[in-house]
Amino acid sequence: MIQSSLDRRMILGIALWILSMASVIAQGNATWIHCGDLFDADAGRMVGRSTICIRQDTIERVMDGWQQPADSAIRVLDLKHLSILPGLIDLHVHIEKEFNKASYSERFTLNDADVAFRAMNNARKTLAAGFTTIRDLGGTGVNIALRQAIDQGLADGPRIYTAGRSIAITGGHADPTNGARWDIFPEPGPDWGVANGVDECREAVRTQIKMGADCIKVTATGGVLSVARDGYLPQFTIEELKAICDAAKDAGVHVAAHAHGDEGMRRAVEAGVRTVEHGTMMSESTMQRMKEKGVWYIPTLTAGRAVADSAAVPGYYPAVVRVKALAIGPQIKETFSRAVRNGVPIAFGTDAGVFPHGLNKREFSLMVEAGMSPTEALRSATVYAARVLDQQHRLGSVAQGKWADLVGVQGDPLKDIAVMNKVHFVMKAGKVYGSE
Repeated sequence: MIQSSLDRRMILGIALWILSMASVIAQGNATWIHCGDLFDADAGRMVGRSTICIRQDTIERVMDGWQQPADSAIRVLDLKHLSILPGLIDLHVHIEKEFNKASYSERFTLNDADVAFRAMNNARKTLAAGFTTIRDLGGTGVNIALRQAIDQGLADGPRIYTAGRSIAITGGHADPTNGARWDIFPEPGPDWGVANGVDECREAVRTQIKMGADCIKVTATGGVLSVARDGYLPQFTIEELKAICDAAKDAGVHVAAHAHGDEGMRRAVEAGVRTVEHGTMMSESTMQRMKEKGVWYIPTLTAGRAVADSAAVPGYYPAVVRVKALAIGPQIKETFSRAVRNGVPIAFGTDAGVFPHGLNKREFSLMVEAGMSPTEALRSATVYAARVLDQQHRLGSVAQGKWADLVGVQGDPLKDIAVMNKVHFVMKAGKVYGSE
């Protein structure tokens, strides 16, 4: 009986010690941030001096003014010289690539390991620029492995939602064998993301999801940088696109449609895609249909500017690509301006990888230059982008219960959007990755 009583007291003592240590550890993982100003992305306004209270990877609460914690174990970060915003979200990135003159030959010379190390470097640059979350829209499958490595803490980078491989028709934009000698690669099929007909389209979607994709990317029209003569004609039938969207919906993921030409865009919208990427030749009627169906437009203005600039450099692109880059690249800005005036839902995406990673932030100034207000430009990369990802409960604003993803800039971005070009503080899930 005495022994039993001693055992109970020992167990109780150990339990109390564990609880006390857990409390110490928890306090050690608490951080309060004093903000010089804070962007309320939900309301679309700056709210002034604020204190953000963070526990581990989550925001516990936001308080007015600069409050001091009673517990000395809580870390306080003095960012009174900065304006703090939610971590930025780029919905159109190719994390594996960074386009250069040698890109067309590198698919014959680079192994997956080479691609992976480059992708890791691209991810670090993207995070340092303030983009704590990205949607990767097409690669080789290394993008899936990189997402997992970042999630497991093996690499630094943004939170990644990836499409794995893009889905294309034979010879279409994103067919990985375009321009190659016929006997180098086997004929690509659904496992490579190349699909023809309704059945193969379903198979291609299911294969990418099996491999670990978070969303699906389909090339609904021709594209600019592929070694193929068409840049804007439709590349899937409406029945094929519906099969892709239905298979994705059944698996609980959404579809992003690369589209430059209006007919392919219209088919994609009717088939049920979540987003239209680029949208270069978007008509007024397609804009109206997107509004009716709640389809988001991802403009990628920075890529349009970049390909037009690169096309002016002799020998930068193959001749067939140069013609498309000169014709399509400059048109995106005008389409974006019309979309803003027409009230099309717009979320932020840059096509980083077409230009150097880390320069994603240039999109803000281009959006404002083309007619969008600074407030809406910032909301496009925060609350709106979070809605596209169905992650508005964890991303997109500085609010209780959301991930502690924060960026800091000097000045008021609602008065001068150019301050977004220099990020001075980056936090992702409560961990500081950059502070100046």
